Amino acid sequence: MIPQEVNMAKVKTTFFCQNCGSQYAKWQGQCTSCKEWNTIAEEVIQKPEKSDWKTPSSTTKRTSRPLKINEIDTSQEARLNMQDAEFNRVLGGGMVHGSLTLLGGEPGIGKSTLLLQIALKLQYKTLYVSGEESQKQIKMRAERINSKSSNCYILTETKTQNIFKQIEKLQPDIVVIDSIQTLHSDYIESSAGSISQIKECTTELIKFAKETATPVLLIGHITKDGHIAGPKILEHMVDTVLQFEGDRNHVFRILRANKNRFGSTNELGIYEMQGSGLREVSNPSEILISEKDGELSGNAVAATLEGLRPLMIEVQALVSTAVYGTPQRSATGFNAKRLNMLLAVLEKRAGFRLGAKDVFLNITGGITVDDPAIDLAVVASILSSNEDVALPSDYCFAAEVGLSGEIRPVQRVEQRILEAEKLGFSTIFVSKYNKIALKNTSIKIQLISKIEDLVGYLV
Repeated sequence: MIPQEVNMAKVKTTFFCQNCGSQYAKWQGQCTSCKEWNTIAEEVIQKPEKSDWKTPSSTTKRTSRPLKINEIDTSQEARLNMQDAEFNRVLGGGMVHGSLTLLGGEPGIGKSTLLLQIALKLQYKTLYVSGEESQKQIKMRAERINSKSSNCYILTETKTQNIFKQIEKLQPDIVVIDSIQTLHSDYIESSAGSISQIKECTTELIKFAKETATPVLLIGHITKDGHIAGPKILEHMVDTVLQFEGDRNHVFRILRANKNRFGSTNELGIYEMQGSGLREVSNPSEILISEKDGELSGNAVAATLEGLRPLMIEVQALVSTAVYGTPQRSATGFNAKRLNMLLAVLEKRAGFRLGAKDVFLNITGGITVDDPAIDLAVVASILSSNEDVALPSDYCFAAEVGLSGEIRPVQRVEQRILEAEKLGFSTIFVSKYNKIALKNTSIKIQLISKIEDLVGYLV
């Protein structure tokens, strides 16, 4: 009797960099792409003949034949309203059909709470797929949020083939995946969370989203460096990359767009963490400016912009005599190098001797601001603390400070002025070179051209 040959598939392995996702034929100590050491690991890949995610009988909603660009119909590409004003603002007006959105953030910051809360609000049929929590745990969280929805379906599954079977039966309008690092596909033999698994699962989800015009929301873990775990190509594959950030010591959470193919990346969404979930903050200026019983030195209010939204933020400075030989320079929520530059301008152009003094700067509310328009407020708070003279609480500032001490204009200054007027400020300091066409405003617009002019008004 002749023994039958056993048809065994050859196990294929390759090497991936765990930091950037670059592929190598053999192991080596350093990744030539990201220059990191000891990040290359061997992974088993076995790709049998793939079948489509759908059954052959199902039809797609989109054709794949080439069309002239002026023949493409965009009338049906209306965005889905996510029933969350902050989330819609960051996305650019709502969720686009067939888009893939990746939400990243630190553990415990509230990513799952945010997407579950949105899923419970939606009027569309939503499938929430969790690979981290059981259905009972998600139900307990939903009861804490106090949202009742009959359109949200919960599925606890990690294999993509089983997920697509349930999607085919349910046919949801929106799919939420929590999280992409927990999924695994039968076509790849490596463990869940590996480079090859993340790429394969994301590719399958992209194919599903584009062919059915169903938007997909993914939750992604981040590394200790603050980057989304997995290969960098993951962020290139998706349409939108959102970052959910905040400090656990503060109740505020900030939603930013690091990448957005369908809108601006400058928009900002602000939430307040409460026991019953995340509350949308529609007017963050009133929250970011602290309430004080009396006037204190070292406080100044800046008019800044985050995308299209004007914000009034409070800048606090503390100037004290240095105890040790080398003075300290510390900034929270502000660029420390820019702080050193402004201190040098104050010493050179305004004659303030700050070289032997400690300077501490803080942006209240736990947010980080990159807008150069807060330079004037930073300078004003430092001058106020150095002279121990409190600034009037109804003063605010919106201008950039140059190296020669000139007060430079900033963009969309009229929007900043109107926001300051709405919040009850009496005077706003702006650059003399700004072209302002506002009329009949109750707020006094103080135009200055040099930093010496500001010193004359405040000191």
